[in-house]
Amino acid sequence: MNILLILAHPNQNSFNHAIAQTCHDRLLANGHTVVLHDLYAEGFDPLIGKDEMHRQAQIDETVQSHCNDLVGSDGIIIVHPNWWGQPPAILKGWIDRVIRPGVAYKFEDGDNGEGIPVGLLKANMGLVINTSDTAEKREKIIFNDPLETIWKNCIFDFCGMKIFDRKVFRIIVTSTLEQRREWLKETEQMVDNYFPIQIEN
Repeated sequence: MNILLILAHPNQNSFNHAIAQTCHDRLLANGHTVVLHDLYAEGFDPLIGKDEMHRQAQIDETVQSHCNDLVGSDGIIIVHPNWWGQPPAILKGWIDRVIRPGVAYKFEDGDNGEGIPVGLLKANMGLVINTSDTAEKREKIIFNDPLETIWKNCIFDFCGMKIFDRKVFRIIVTSTLEQRREWLKETEQMVDNYFPIQIEN
């Protein structure tokens, strides 16, 4: 399987990077092909211009390359921290520019965009891994866990992906080295569950 792995954290020494590297290595060990985009390391431009917003717009080579990787993927893994209940701005910009009409979804003929979209992605599985410094109870009761809604309902389901899972590792700021090692083992197990070893015919 072709797996698209998106990482959004500016610190190369972050636990997010360790999670993404663990996913990358486990996917390769299981026989998958991995396309990794570290958005900060690549300097991805998150700003979408007005001329890029419509479906038939001309988009630059970088965005087109990301769109091609998205369309060609059989599964998607997104790794990012929870910042104010949202993805980092660079990842939000990636969503705006890459998860495009005509690429990730469309509306039926005669539908001007007010109806229910038709998902276009062939990827059937989306996995999101977040880090957070907010306790789970507070996240759900006070904030209503906005990242769950964003990724599950507003993005993956919108684009036709039927299988979704999300894991949150918390609380990062007070975590121990041993705890982080256990979390990375959990990450390997998630990869194994959703993207198991490929057996050649």
